[in-house]
Amino acid sequence: MNHYMRSPSSHPGLREAPVAGIERRIATPSETEGGPGDRWDDLTAHDLDRCASFKCRSCIESRIASVRLGDVDLARIGLGTNRLTNTPHNAAFIKEAIAAGVQMIDTAHSYTGGQSEETIGEALSATTGSFMVATKGGIGGPGQGKPEVLRAQIEQSFGSLGTDRIELYYLHRVDPVTPIEESLAAIKEYQDSGKITHIGVSEVTIEQIERARRVVPIAAVQNEYSIVQRKYDAVVDYCSREGIVFVPFFPLRGETPGRAAEIAKQHQATPQQIKLAWLLRRSPAMLPIPGTLSLDHMKENLAATEIQLSEAEFNSLN
Repeated sequence: MNHYMRSPSSHPGLREAPVAGIERRIATPSETEGGPGDRWDDLTAHDLDRCASFKCRSCIESRIASVRLGDVDLARIGLGTNRLTNTPHNAAFIKEAIAAGVQMIDTAHSYTGGQSEETIGEALSATTGSFMVATKGGIGGPGQGKPEVLRAQIEQSFGSLGTDRIELYYLHRVDPVTPIEESLAAIKEYQDSGKITHIGVSEVTIEQIERARRVVPIAAVQNEYSIVQRKYDAVVDYCSREGIVFVPFFPLRGETPGRAAEIAKQHQATPQQIKLAWLLRRSPAMLPIPGTLSLDHMKENLAATEIQLSEAEFNSLN
């Protein structure tokens, strides 16, 4: 059996940041003032606040190298697989995604009737590298968050993924008839036995996150969020403060602002890349998971990490 969390990647020139959950690299004052600059400095939370007075403030979020989830540094663009079906082409695509640099593969018990998990399990059974597979359970209506239902779904996910340990498992939705505490207690049983490493929650408010954290440490929050879907702005800020990775799903959904197309031309990029770059600039905790079945589109998404929006560009998109 395999478990899908490969060895942490190393990032030349970077050191572990002292801020929980986030690894940053920041230009030194000499770099931002036009000097040559020959090093990257780590920032504490206090330093980050003080940087408001530096010229480098406008590039802070756009220069973040990775997001740390537990003891693993993850590239800041992942892959959503809600449309992934079990075909040889799609299995090859998953392998190609890992080879191209994707380090977070996101799936769920419910995706394509279980085919998404099965495809990922088959594709990655003999794959080595630095990546993490996250899955979810507990969606589909009242009662899906009951402990016995979640246990059955977790067991099925182990089989579909072909693994004996899941590195990140989300409660997919808060069940309207089951207290979140009861749902998470069932998932925690697997964490206590070493079969689940990290736990997350999805489509939640700050109040629900805080209730969840009284049961178990929350490593990640996955809510719908994008440049045009800003319902969870306060949750993003909360996760940034608390060192919780924020994973926006459907990060490219919705109308593209006209200003994004203008900025894209200036960066020789696509408007979709600018929408992703805006998310990365929005918070150091951000790890978007755009879904695609196209290798070209996936590589285009990954390239968005190279785009550094200026403060003026970022604010104009707000």
